[in-house]
Amino acid sequence: MKVGTVERLRRYPVKSMLGEELREASVTERGIRGDRAYALLDVGTGRVVSAKHPRLWAGVLGFAAATAPGGGVVLTGPDGAAVDEGGLSERLGRKVRLVGEPPRGASVERSVPEEVLAHGPHAEVGFTVSELGRGAPPGTFFDFAPLHLLTTAALAAADGAEAERYRPNVLVRTLDAAPGFVENGWVEGELAIGAELRLHVVTATPRCAVPTLAHGPRLPRSAAALRVLAERNRLVPLPGMPALPCVGVYARVLTPGRVAVGDPVVLHA
Repeated sequence: MKVGTVERLRRYPVKSMLGEELREASVTERGIRGDRAYALLDVGTGRVVSAKHPRLWAGVLGFAAATAPGGGVVLTGPDGAAVDEGGLSERLGRKVRLVGEPPRGASVERSVPEEVLAHGPHAEVGFTVSELGRGAPPGTFFDFAPLHLLTTAALAAADGAEAERYRPNVLVRTLDAAPGFVENGWVEGELAIGAELRLHVVTATPRCAVPTLAHGPRLPRSAAALRVLAERNRLVPLPGMPALPCVGVYARVLTPGRVAVGDPVVLHA
């Protein structure tokens, strides 16, 4: 059953930084080539930097990363000027290091989203520490699985929130009749995108405080980006987890391939 077409493709070369728009991409079992290829490491704690802990790292979302020709990455600050590790450390107020491989047992800190909503991103709130990439190939910087998909229907159901707040790799323009958070029904199904790419949809994507934060100069803070999900789309993503505000789905790659804007997206239940 055709469920839509690829509206946008996005890659995030450095975890928690702003990413780049693509017209087409190569997808392997590690996701879109070059996606989350790097991350910042907090030298003081040894943990991977993530804006999921906004009191420390909300500022990372002011920086952008782009894949350099021939490999590597180019970093720019909120003013558009190039920046290096030293400049990042100075502006973020903590010593960080850009790494291309996660340390053994890599973990991230995740602030309790409801507490961030209640007290603001700069308040000292409770947080959990979780292992990276439980549903992704080893040696990657993904929070869970290597691909994140989101639909235009879900964005409409979230009162027209901007897709960039939820950081999808693939935004699917759903058919006109598709209602609400349609991708909830894709979980455990198989998606065919274009002529080659095949995905297994693993789970709905639980949301943290990141959508509420400022994303560079264009998107200011928006508590509604999380609050509306808490009101309209609470799900249990995996057994043993509580009901959480969700939007979008995580997927793993069954058959690698090319994907391009305009490709059809077909669901095989």
